[in-house]
Amino acid sequence: MSGIETRRQRGVGESVLRPDGTLKVTGEFAYSSDLYLADMIWGVTLRSPHPSAWIRSIDVGPALAMPGVYAVLTHEDVPGAKFYGLDHRDQPVLAVDQVRYQGEPVALVAADHPERARRAAEAIVVEYEVREAVTDPRRAAFDASCPSVHESGNVLRHQPVRVGSAFEAPVVVTGEYEVGMQDQAFLGPESGLAVPAEDGGVDLYIATQWLHADREQIAPCLGLPEEKVRLSLAGVGGAFGAREDLSMQVHACMLALRTGRPVKIVYNREESFYGHVHRHPARMRYEHGATRDGRLLYVRAEILLDGGAYCSTSPAVVGNAASLGVGPYEVDNVWIDAYGVYTNNPPCGAMRGFGAVQACYAYESQMDRLAEACGISPVEVRVRNAVSQGSTLATGQVIDSPAPLAEMLRELAAMPLPALPDASGASGASDLLDMPGGVSQTTHGEGVRRGVGYGVGIKNICFSEGFDDHSTARVRVELIGGEPHVLVHTAAAEVGQGLLMIQEQIARTELGIDAVTVAQADTSVGSAGSSSASRQSYVTGGAVREACEAVRERLAKLTGDGSSLVEALERAGAVEETREYRHRPTFPLDPVTGQGDSHTQLALCVHRAVVDVDVELGLVKVVELAAVQDVGKIMNPLALEGQIHGGSAQGLGLALMEEIQVRDGLVLNPSFTDYLIPTILDMPPMRLSIMENPDPNAPYGLRGAGEPPTLSSTPAVAAAVRAATGLRLPRVPIRPHDIALEG
Repeated sequence: MSGIETRRQRGVGESVLRPDGTLKVTGEFAYSSDLYLADMIWGVTLRSPHPSAWIRSIDVGPALAMPGVYAVLTHEDVPGAKFYGLDHRDQPVLAVDQVRYQGEPVALVAADHPERARRAAEAIVVEYEVREAVTDPRRAAFDASCPSVHESGNVLRHQPVRVGSAFEAPVVVTGEYEVGMQDQAFLGPESGLAVPAEDGGVDLYIATQWLHADREQIAPCLGLPEEKVRLSLAGVGGAFGAREDLSMQVHACMLALRTGRPVKIVYNREESFYGHVHRHPARMRYEHGATRDGRLLYVRAEILLDGGAYCSTSPAVVGNAASLGVGPYEVDNVWIDAYGVYTNNPPCGAMRGFGAVQACYAYESQMDRLAEACGISPVEVRVRNAVSQGSTLATGQVIDSPAPLAEMLRELAAMPLPALPDASGASGASDLLDMPGGVSQTTHGEGVRRGVGYGVGIKNICFSEGFDDHSTARVRVELIGGEPHVLVHTAAAEVGQGLLMIQEQIARTELGIDAVTVAQADTSVGSAGSSSASRQSYVTGGAVREACEAVRERLAKLTGDGSSLVEALERAGAVEETREYRHRPTFPLDPVTGQGDSHTQLALCVHRAVVDVDVELGLVKVVELAAVQDVGKIMNPLALEGQIHGGSAQGLGLALMEEIQVRDGLVLNPSFTDYLIPTILDMPPMRLSIMENPDPNAPYGLRGAGEPPTLSSTPAVAAAVRAATGLRLPRVPIRPHDIALEG
């Protein structure tokens, strides 16, 4: 294009540094919990101590009488709709006549100091009539005598998948599996600042994953039109799905509108565990039938997902579990029943890889059992059944882009294994950091066994089942200081995944202008959808690309007379274009057969895990993780490696240590003292092989990459522990007593 620079050295495909990276690693970045206004006051939430109870009375008088208290609110003070929710508006802003889980918000307090607000909340007198809590998801789903958590019944969604009719085979393996409740464990707890506006509306600065969905839920609860509820993205300290749902958004806005003062709410760590959704715990029954050489003939499965007290994204989680319930394997006969149920356990919703993670653990455990029954290797049984381009999934959807799973598995298997600590094996190791238990010196190598395991995962990318999945981007080119400058504006939430950087890279690539700024995400531009489902590079990236293309066309006309870009912009002023991008349509699964082209794109990742296990003490040391992933097109090599490492760490955590422990509906470990997440000492070295087989339907051919590593890493680690111990270990996380006592 005449007159436009072609500098793309910091464009797509390069390891460009993140614009927010330096500030974050130096501690200078402003997160939502750092927000401050001179005249702000503080909000605090009173929560139910019971998982299930009627509310007989609430006395706010003692709290209102305390000095420094500006407001105390209950459900009677909600100005508009009393209920909200992402998929189904079943969750009360503040409990009305009952509570359905421990930690449910009951009342709000605003005071001039956070500690004074907490003391005032503790002074509120609530009379509860405790009732039976529904905590067993199987009973909730299938026992007609079980109380209903909601009037609609306890089954949120039942999604069958039915293909074929031949359910006999010479080799049959069965198993029952369980996945515990995992927490997203982001480091920045829920927080935000609501500021009342002169027009009677409110400005909310919030750490979220989906600005427009927040506004769509907040505005009706406040009794305001959406244009009077303005949201701006504040600094987000991690998300992983837990910020898709509302937490303190409506509460802060209610207090700000009632008091006429800016109101800040910041959860402490314990409250954060109560204040957001978690990964659905799952109970699964699987039966695989195959030929004697390990080729799948049929799969039967029952997948039961505990959605907790409210709907959140449970219907979509069930859809994912059902549609991907056999994994990336060719099989002609499938009978799946996936259920999401209400209980009085903590609410569950989105977490990295939702629905697909739980099913992956079960079907991969089954593939290992099948390999053992057929006398072939775990890699070979997967290669013999691997999907490829042109394969048909259990839902009838044809994989119409590259899916080189067999090649990926062979490459993974060919990677060199880590050496044993010395020639005599693990028992001769001298460095205690290399031993299970580390420097606690629980072992010097005696009782330590090594195991190797494999895991394969398939994950849908972008929203599915007919959701109107789109993103909007506004791109502006103007002269600043005599030089061309690009401003990109979207509502896409940067939650740590590197989206600011990707938008910059796309603008540089498409416009050839090096100076690019990404504006703060807010609701003054069209929706970008959620930063979830590994979709933002695809959908917002597509929107930015199309807006840039429109700007480039206009600039080409302006410079068509041979003038420079600077001269053209001096004459015409700023050039701005807005574009909305949609991926190809998807369709809901048939409610009876489970058939339908429900997914936009599918992504594959395979893992190999090497572990050392102290079989006497039940301690596990992950020695190495290796991964092969097809990403279609590498947008930023360094950032991509970080995504694979991060997803693998979360999968390792689910395999070995991460679980919210719930007993009778009560959370037993709402702290990072007792809820364990992997540290740098738990994460092993990783070998990575990244493939680029472009998807012709996606911008740049890219394939969403953030979630797939979370799927396959968990079963790989579990399989390696099984290989070292010889135990079945049907549940994750695998706990020390599962190994030591069973062994």
